[in-house]
Amino acid sequence: MIQDMITTLPTIEAERFVLRPLRKSDAGLIAMYTADRRLAEGTRAIPHPLPPGATEAYVARAMSPKHEEDVWALDGSAHGLAEVLGVVSLTHLEDGQSEVGYWVGSGFWNTGFASEAVAALVAANPHQARTLFAEVFQDNPGSARVLSNSGFEYLGDAESWSVARGARVPTWTYLKKMA
Repeated sequence: MIQDMITTLPTIEAERFVLRPLRKSDAGLIAMYTADRRLAEGTRAIPHPLPPGATEAYVARAMSPKHEEDVWALDGSAHGLAEVLGVVSLTHLEDGQSEVGYWVGSGFWNTGFASEAVAALVAANPHQARTLFAEVFQDNPGSARVLSNSGFEYLGDAESWSVARGARVPTWTYLKKMA
């Protein structure tokens, strides 16, 4: 049975930013970052090129009371950084399980922001999940390091559809058992 949705997402503190629920004003920066083909091709669901209105629809879905995915912005504005550095998300699965997703804008790659965001989300565990899952494309070892840095363990190989690539892409699947 799928758990009830969290209607108000908590703000989660990290060292260099906070994870906060998305707001309408985030759409511009999210659109700018996700228009980068390299970023889009590193995800399952971001199309390239980005259709008009896609980002606004994504933000509206995330803000909807009936959302299926809990999405937080990495907001560095209190630390002199951008208001949106990327996003991190949790999707309820079944039986106390959730799936983690994340991306950061390409200008922030190799800064540790993704690792910091995933670690903060795991520590907060807002879904009170017993198990967290995540997957990364095999041609993105940096994203795999993000998961390893947060204590995820390699589970196996699979494949997922990438909208931007228009193809199935080999993935590595990871899990983290929560205490």
